Amino acid sequence: MTVPTSQEQLDDDAAQPVLLVGLVAAPGAAAELAKGLAGELAAELGTRHPEVGWRVETVEDGLVQPPADDAELVAATRERLLAADWDLALCLTDVPLEVSRRPVVGHASPLHGVGVLSLPALGVMGRRRRALDAAAGLVQALVSDGDDDPADPADRATLGRRLQQLASDPDGADDGIRFTARVLSGNLRLISGMVRANRPWRLAVRLSRALTAAIAAGVFALVTADIWRLADAFGWLRLLLVAVGSVVAIAVTLVVGAEMWERPRGHRVRKQVVLFNIATAATVTIGVLSLYLALFVLALLGGLFLVVEPLFSEGLGHPARFSDYLELAWLTSSLATVGGALGAGLESDEAVREAAYTYRPGGADPVTPGP
Repeated sequence: MTVPTSQEQLDDDAAQPVLLVGLVAAPGAAAELAKGLAGELAAELGTRHPEVGWRVETVEDGLVQPPADDAELVAATRERLLAADWDLALCLTDVPLEVSRRPVVGHASPLHGVGVLSLPALGVMGRRRRALDAAAGLVQALVSDGDDDPADPADRATLGRRLQQLASDPDGADDGIRFTARVLSGNLRLISGMVRANRPWRLAVRLSRALTAAIAAGVFALVTADIWRLADAFGWLRLLLVAVGSVVAIAVTLVVGAEMWERPRGHRVRKQVVLFNIATAATVTIGVLSLYLALFVLALLGGLFLVVEPLFSEGLGHPARFSDYLELAWLTSSLATVGGALGAGLESDEAVREAAYTYRPGGADPVTPGP
């Protein structure tokens, strides 16, 4: 159901972009709390962030069957967000949330536009006020890059622009490419904040099978004389094409294989889906490029220390120079990345999503539950 705000707020909303926030509450105590929380949350968000209008809709839905983790809750809430054409969504759940075995009030996933608020962590005394503060904090975490200081005027202005960008609804009459280009050009700050909050440089470290396959392929390529001669004969252009192809191969494998590419289901949510897809593609690409750079450095160091100059020169058929070692490291890292793509294909969809998406603590008091 939709919880109406005051007439004055509705009049203000008509003159400014409006952010629609969905509040999904589990049946029982969470749903009872959410009934009175929606109107208060809209008013609180309007006070904290008057740059846009705010509307909060409540829905009673258990979403998942316990036991469930935060990733399942985020995915299920994201489905409701897309189905209901919301801009952001909060899930009020009975499931306890933890970070490093410590209870937390909530998790925020800026890339999904979803926050999860844990009812058990709110305690008993003052639960309503705690829930209101935590929910408002989660909404701010969803549009923040994690370093915003509410007391800093510059950070507040940046946050206000992100909110206005998220609330704006560009004309959807354009074709897919033109619409995507408009969303990208008009929401660069918002997208960069979503990607930064996702910590893409940690992607490869979280995918053990892809990382193992990449290292194994790299070691094999580094000690193979045929690879030495190929690196020497390819030239810079072919090496560049192989490098681009290897990065694209593993990025596409991760995104398509784990079904992380969304399709719009309605007009209002079209921009939300485009933002998600751009941010997902950027997150995976940056993560793969980080892996590629690390493999290149390791391959160069391994080549200098393991591929001794006399043996290398004999294999090449001419005196080995430092540029030859660079070419060998370049081709080796490309082949290792292709091996990583094969390893990524063996990862489960859940493992890839957990590696690609970062859920950070959010809320008014993110690591200390109430009494």
